[in-house]
Amino acid sequence: MVYGYCRISTAKQNIDRQVRNILAVYPDAKIVKETYTGTKFQGRKELDKILKKIKVNDTIVFDSVSRMSRTANEGFELYQTLYNKGINLVFLKEHYIDTDTYKQAMDNRIAMTGTEVDVILKGVNEYLMILAKKQIGIAFEQSEKEVQDLHQRTKEGIETARRAGKQIGQKKGATLTVKKAIFSKQIILKHNKTFGGTLSDTETQELAGISRNSLYLYKRELKEEIEQSSIYEVIEKYNKLVETIQKKEHNK
Repeated sequence: MVYGYCRISTAKQNIDRQVRNILAVYPDAKIVKETYTGTKFQGRKELDKILKKIKVNDTIVFDSVSRMSRTANEGFELYQTLYNKGINLVFLKEHYIDTDTYKQAMDNRIAMTGTEVDVILKGVNEYLMILAKKQIGIAFEQSEKEVQDLHQRTKEGIETARRAGKQIGQKKGATLTVKKAIFSKQIILKHNKTFGGTLSDTETQELAGISRNSLYLYKRELKEEIEQSSIYEVIEKYNKLVETIQKKEHNK
């Protein structure tokens, strides 16, 4: 069985490109799509489903190594786990770390001779495996660095726009809108299923007292905030904002 795993983690990304790239090489692949799950807290539910049912000699195809994991350590650990289970991994943009390449490195190890020379050959084989593992690790490290660089460029772009006098964030005079959004986002983070809660979108919408369009807008904005930091930091941020608003209203 061949699975094509596609993932996007912000509303600005388009998953169709990944799907096309995979189907162009593996037209019979079963495409599995994952959207807006770029944090450990939310996990990658669709990938987890694949991992639970995948069998020896099955294949998972990724458009790039960055789609498999957001951090180098987690990516390399998952790679080794799947490799040891006999799962084939294919990375369209980094074929040099496909599991077939790794297997070939193992198969190409120098055969022992039964003589004293084996002491040297054993060291050479171990060195070759270290190089192969290092190459895989570097690929995940590079992927993680690219994500970090992108976040840094985004921050720098915002700062540049701010210094140029461009409006960043909410405009003045929209206090009521901001206050409503803050309370609504806190409710969404706490109760909506997307963020680990128990309420559906309809139930969350009714609890927050907002329209469906507002709910989807706030969810999208929250996902983008989480992408830039973490869900824990975002939850803490909105809890503090709500607390600040409540204190101000109490002191009036």
